[in-house]
Parts: sequence; structure tokens; C-alpha cells
Amino acid sequence: MRDVLDSIPDPRKRRGIRHGLTEILALAVCAVLTGAKSFAEISEWAADTGRGPLAKAGIKVPHVTTIQRVLARVDGDVFDTAFGAWVIAQVKPKVIAIDGKEVRGAKNGGGDRVHLMAAVDHATGTILGQVSIGIKTNEITRFEDLLDTIKNLLGMIITMDALHTQRSHAEYLIKRGAHYIMTVKGNQRSLQRQLKELPWKDVPVGNKQPYKKHGRKGSRSIKVVTIDAGILFPHASQAAQITRRSRRTNGTKWSVETVYIITSLPAETTSAADLNTMVRGHWTIENRLHWVRDVVFLEDKSMVRTGNAPRLMASLRNLAISLYRIARIANIAKATRHTARSAHRALKLARIRPLPATLH
Repeated sequence: MRDVLDSIPDPRKRRGIRHGLTEILALAVCAVLTGAKSFAEISEWAADTGRGPLAKAGIKVPHVTTIQRVLARVDGDVFDTAFGAWVIAQVKPKVIAIDGKEVRGAKNGGGDRVHLMAAVDHATGTILGQVSIGIKTNEITRFEDLLDTIKNLLGMIITMDALHTQRSHAEYLIKRGAHYIMTVKGNQRSLQRQLKELPWKDVPVGNKQPYKKHGRKGSRSIKVVTIDAGILFPHASQAAQITRRSRRTNGTKWSVETVYIITSLPAETTSAADLNTMVRGHWTIENRLHWVRDVVFLEDKSMVRTGNAPRLMASLRNLAISLYRIARIANIAKATRHTARSAHRALKLARIRPLPATLH
């Protein structure tokens, strides 16, 4: 972990530096693992609970203004790319979801709301990369920028919502040796119409997955067909119709929704059950990432507005979530409370080891 922290460029001039960037980032990572939600909380944890164990790791605790000033200047793109590569090496992802989120309470140094787009591993819920969506850009234009931070996409499967059902995205992914699974809605009207007109009544259900959670029960049924030349979308091999039926566990009225999927994955290697699972897995990102950042770390209530600070705080939350996921800890809310009671636990999760006795 120290090697990754050392790779982040220090935005300050060398003259007058008393606390190294690696030290400040290390204590910030540990503090966020304990549930710290602001610069003040990071500073309080470091100065109180963390001071002794941090000292053994060779980390001196600076004043809160130093922590705030330095973290507000750190390049979030560089931070996310460095730690994204580290997480990828730990989890070896196969299916990646792309999804965006606005940090509603926070604003950047220019007074604009902070909108971020992340790449998340389906299997572990770890965050593999993240980019900021500027006010003059959107998620579509930053799609390739996000995936460019992942060096090797060969053989990986990328899932995304309807916003990213773009021909240019399909061409980009195939060029990099990856496959796509895209949801088709109104932004691709011609393609949506073609899919709706396929003879779905004659296609048997290929897979059905029941579920019961969060006070609701239901099922997801999928029908899959191989695409012929009439569907004009780059590298499309299969299309699917997914029917979602759900109701409250104590209710009687069912709601039914039908969505269409297009994918480059060939039928020879990808079954209907595989597709159903991966499409469902994409939407669990809302619970495994966005919900955790909002409910556990209170991200949408954040009022941090200094420079790059809102972005970097989101990056620190992502890293904390990934560290907990890598440690196979499911209940992150409970884990932050547990970690908060011992600085040694935070340092262990962050993989920051004490220095030899002669060095601290």
C-alpha cells in the first residue's frame, strides 16, 4: 500500500514541507475506514485514536488545516487510477459495471455539483476506477476515459445502463478485446423497435430467477435469441427480453416491466442464465456502492467544497469500501464501527505496517 501512496504526486512545492503526502494520505485512508466523513473527523481520529499506532508506522499527525489544504489539491484522477490498478490486481475482475452518481450536497471549487462515474467489479463490489464528469461533459463522453484507466480489458465483460448504449462504445470495447451487455431504451428508438418486433412469443423462457428481499418478492425471466443481419448494431451477437415481476411480500398486486438487452457475447459461450445473472448483477451496484456511500458515509449530505476535496473524499470512500470487500466484510456499517474502536484494525485493513523499532 505504501508503494501506491508513494506514487501519488505531491502538489506542493518542496520547500517548507513538514508532513509527506504519503503520511497524510495514509492517515486519511485509515480514518475513512473508521467512518470519518469530513476533514475535521479525519483530523480528530488521527490526533486522538490514531496517534500512537500511526507514530509506530512512521506517520506524524499534522494540523487539520494542513490535512484539508493538502487533500484539496491532490489529483483525484491520479489517485483513482493508481488504486484502481491495485484493486484490479487483488480481485482479478471478469465482469465490470459502469455507473454514475452525483454527490448531491457537495460542490467543487467552481461551485458546480460533483458528478462521478465508476467502474465496479460485479463479483466483489470493489471499485476499479473512477472519473469526474465535468459540467461541460457527460457520462457518454467520459466512458472511454474511465476504461482507459484499466490497462487490460481483454476478455472482460462490461455492463452498462441505457445511457451508454452507443455504437461508439461498442466499437471501443471490441477493439480492446472486451464484450458488452447493453440495455436498450428510448435513446435508441430504432434499435428498441427492432428488438420489440422480434417474435418473442415463439421464444421459450431460457432462465427464470426468483428473488425475495427488501420487503418484495418476484422473478426475472429471460428469453434470448441470436441476432441476424437485420439488427444493425456493431458486433451484436444476441438479444434478450427480460421480464421483471414483483410485488410487496404482504401485497397482491404485481408490477411487470419488460426490458431489452443486446450483447456481443456469443451464444456458444454465454447461456441465458449467464446473461440473466449479469444483467441483475449490474443493478446490484446501486446497493453495493451508491447505497453504502450515501447511508454509511453520508456522501449526499457532504458539504465539502474546497478544490478537489469532494472528489478526493469520494475516492477515499471508494478505497475504504474496496478494502472492506477485499477483506470479505459484507456489513460495512458494522465494520466501520468495529474499526473505529482500534487504530490497529484500520492500519491492518489499509495494509500499512509498523516500521521496525529502530526507525520510528
